[in-house]
Amino acid sequence: MTTLEIYDTTLRDGTQQEGISLTAGDKLAISQLLDELGVAYVEGGWPGANPKDDEFFQRARRELDFTTATLVAFGSTRRAGRNAASDAQLAALIAAETEVICLVGKSWDYHVEHALRTDQQEAVAMIGDSVEYLRSVDRRVFFDAEHFFDGYRTNPEFALDTLRAAHESGAERLVLCDTNGGTLPHEVDRVVREVAAALPEAALGCHFHNDAGTAVANSLTAATAGIMQIQGCINGYGERTGNADLCSVIPNVSLKMGYASIPEDRLSHLTRVSHHIAEIINLTLDDHLPYVGVSAFTHKAGLHTSALARRPDAYEHLPPDAVGNSTRTVVSELAGRSTILAKAQDTGLELSSEEAQVVVDRIKELEHDGYHFEAADGSFELLVRESQGWKQPFFSLESYRVFVEHRDGEVVAEATVKVYVGGERIVTTREGDGPVAAIDLALRAALAHDYPQVARIHLTDYRVRDLDSSDGTAARVRVLCQHRDVDGSWGTIGVHQNIIDASWRAVCDGIVVGLIRANGASNGGNSNGSGGLQSE
Repeated sequence: MTTLEIYDTTLRDGTQQEGISLTAGDKLAISQLLDELGVAYVEGGWPGANPKDDEFFQRARRELDFTTATLVAFGSTRRAGRNAASDAQLAALIAAETEVICLVGKSWDYHVEHALRTDQQEAVAMIGDSVEYLRSVDRRVFFDAEHFFDGYRTNPEFALDTLRAAHESGAERLVLCDTNGGTLPHEVDRVVREVAAALPEAALGCHFHNDAGTAVANSLTAATAGIMQIQGCINGYGERTGNADLCSVIPNVSLKMGYASIPEDRLSHLTRVSHHIAEIINLTLDDHLPYVGVSAFTHKAGLHTSALARRPDAYEHLPPDAVGNSTRTVVSELAGRSTILAKAQDTGLELSSEEAQVVVDRIKELEHDGYHFEAADGSFELLVRESQGWKQPFFSLESYRVFVEHRDGEVVAEATVKVYVGGERIVTTREGDGPVAAIDLALRAALAHDYPQVARIHLTDYRVRDLDSSDGTAARVRVLCQHRDVDGSWGTIGVHQNIIDASWRAVCDGIVVGLIRANGASNGGNSNGSGGLQSE
């Protein structure tokens, strides 16, 4: 089995994405996760470029304990007209004390002329001198040939000369970089094969950007053409449209193409590592990312879920647990009984076929009115329970009211909630930054004595959509709320012409679901309900 080295550059190239800024501590945490995943190389940053990267490499020597990966420092060749031994950039790379250094050099004559403002002979010498000097101080060296595909297209002789200089001076890997990201797979195949024929003794790598939407495809094509190292970033982070997404590259080469990449027993960590790194970076992960996205193995159409119940491979290209993900079903007007049965089972509820059909019909009716259960698994759970005669036992509503006033230069919302809890009438009033926050706080206050578990239920997201703007102020609105406790999260929904009432329904459902989970509530109860899923 041929081995492909996975070289991660999330901490350097990935951080060039708009909106990403990592502390040295963040980079250390991500480095450890990448080692757990089993990548071969972790590019930590550019020593000497900024104090943050300098701090990272200093702390890395003390704090990182890799079992699989090798830490790499990245930097450029010596400057034009300088001596390698006295070049400050090369000195900073050596001071980082990494076993491997990745040098970047120009391989496009256009950049040599306009960026370096020197001649081709000096550009080649800069590469050879720098690699040779780093080898003389016992560093392993990889060479990133910047803009290689553009350079090879216009001046293949010069582009190959840059690779020869690095190879003959001792570089272990010659990495062909598509820095502008515009190369297509058929071009990659031709160029890589031609380079491999011209330099048969060299070990090639690839580094693709995603400007043409082909970074992953280009990486896979390069693998079949003979490279042995693929560079990329977790979740496809990177400048402009990003780098090759290693969360797609790794399972594709390992599970579909027959290459060895990361250790086989680490593949099931892929989804966890992807999501954990997204949390550290503090960017919401695209639910629809291949392999690792929440929706990567999610099924909505009734036909799909019906087939999945019999044969899991009918609509999934591989078992989700191979990459640490799982199958999900979502409910909508497209759902059939099999979808409802599968989704109910996911929530720990059992339905007969007849009960499932009742739920299907109810969902189609409610979605016609504007409900949207894909993002409201909590409200779906309540709908299933109510179809079996369950009524929530926690409280019943007498009334609520909300008003907003401008007070001392600030806008303050106040909500009063009147509910019955355990036969006792309770009235509470709370203020909030807005009417929804006030309603939420007032209801929690009313329930706190009998159900102290409400303290662990948090409203984490609130979204509103106008369902028919053509009706102006009479349009129905849909409110989606996300709640969370220490064990997980759930979504709830409310639809009404009045945004406050739609919000009340979604907030109520969220708290009821949280109390069910906290109390292990069973069927039965003595309440008139929360007013969550009525349609009008």
